[in-house]
Amino acid sequence: MITLYIGNKNYSSWSMRPWVLLKQAGIPFEEVKVRFDSFDADSHFKQAISKVTPVGRVPALVDDGFSVWDTLAIVEYVAEKFQDKAIWPRDMKARARARSVCAEMHSGFSALRSHCPMNVEASLPQVGALVWRDQAAVRADVQRLVSMWTELLAQHGGPMLFGEFSAADAYFAPVCMRLKTYALPVPAPITEYIQRVCALPGVQAWVEDALAEKDFLDFEEPYRTSR
Repeated sequence: MITLYIGNKNYSSWSMRPWVLLKQAGIPFEEVKVRFDSFDADSHFKQAISKVTPVGRVPALVDDGFSVWDTLAIVEYVAEKFQDKAIWPRDMKARARARSVCAEMHSGFSALRSHCPMNVEASLPQVGALVWRDQAAVRADVQRLVSMWTELLAQHGGPMLFGEFSAADAYFAPVCMRLKTYALPVPAPITEYIQRVCALPGVQAWVEDALAEKDFLDFEEPYRTSR
């Protein structure tokens, strides 16, 4: 059985991506959560995860002693290992487009990620309203998401971005969490897509675990002093 190393479910957006993918695809795996205490070199987190991956970050997937890190690399490894699961869309061009939008998320949307860090437990519409008012780059990131998702949903007919669930939906699940937490304004069809993502069993399982953590980390929540 493969093992997936993750961080706190309430905060770790990168961990959420492969976890939801594996759950939703019905691939059995062992979960090892390495709690965030800090990201200093001498922190428990860094010491623990550095035994698994040289980059010292989550997520990391271990298969029979072989370690794979970085979410895109993990997705590709899983797709090759479990070819019957259709991790990517079956059509060649749709598959290429799905890889393209995942890569765009991987390297872009820095304003949204910076100003609206993932926090599954929280409801922060007032913080979101201030971010939306003051951060033009966040508005631009959201507009790009709206444009991308609208085009893909129209082209493939929904309910997911490429029709059936794929790695792309797992990849954007943490983005759905952010848009929901901060109540950022999006058109109704995008809100409906977010609701469908949140209703996926794999996403619901992640959210339930995140809510059960009750682990407040102040360095992950600069906008709150407590819960």
